[in-house]
Amino acid sequence: MLLGVVVALALAGTACGGDGGSPADRADADAPTTTVAGDAGPTEAPGSTAPTTPPLTRPDWLGTRVIPDGAGPQPTPPELDPRALPTVDALPPPADGAFHAAIAAVPPDVAARSTWQPDCPVALEDLRYVTVSFRGFDGLAHTGELLVHADAADAMVAAFERLFAVGYPIEDMRISTLAELDAPNTGDGNVTTAFVCRPTRGRSSWSQHAYGRAVDVNPFQNPYVRDGTDLIPGFATSYLDRGNVRPGMIVAGDGTVSAFGDVGWQWGGAWSNPVDYMHFSANGR
Repeated sequence: MLLGVVVALALAGTACGGDGGSPADRADADAPTTTVAGDAGPTEAPGSTAPTTPPLTRPDWLGTRVIPDGAGPQPTPPELDPRALPTVDALPPPADGAFHAAIAAVPPDVAARSTWQPDCPVALEDLRYVTVSFRGFDGLAHTGELLVHADAADAMVAAFERLFAVGYPIEDMRISTLAELDAPNTGDGNVTTAFVCRPTRGRSSWSQHAYGRAVDVNPFQNPYVRDGTDLIPGFATSYLDRGNVRPGMIVAGDGTVSAFGDVGWQWGGAWSNPVDYMHFSANGR
């Protein structure tokens, strides 16, 4: 399943701050109480094509509007409804505009800015630093970075190659930091990320993200919902209407679900309560 052409990408600096928000705002849900069928489907998703109109300018308030504890879901700001913001490059984009990927041991500087700690449930040597090309909402090719378990690296590359091929847009893809893990809840995070050393939301057991065997894709367009009122990210209320399919959304039977399904990963959007539209994992949790 490994790509025929795997090239090393030149990496520069550390990841940018992006649109802020804590990785806890992008937490995976509890294990599903019920699952439903429908993961298989057509190659292209209704929300896969890049927008035909120019993307909005990134608001300067992203990551600054803290939602108080207990405040509940908030109305989506008009600047994020729909959300189609341009990518801020943290790594050099592919010069030829094509898909490229690389899998490597985790460099020390990458480990230092990640959430990995010695008490995490996975050893650092069992993780891999994966870079993949992705298509932004600006229609351009960009380079993203992920930490994943060694046994999931090939599957991750294969899935994101499929998403690139169908033009599924992603706003940002980078490694979560400890500072973000402890940051206030701004309710507007939209970073596609894999490894985050934290427990499952609402539980003491480790999340599948803490093993590097889960990924959250476009959290704002694909929020986590529990009991119809617990929403993550908190400003993503306009994306609760899953029938109004817009670019970046993931819906049953679309190309994103099938891309991960074909490598054996399951979708949290098929759960009944909670429903985690952003979440894919190797074991369905």
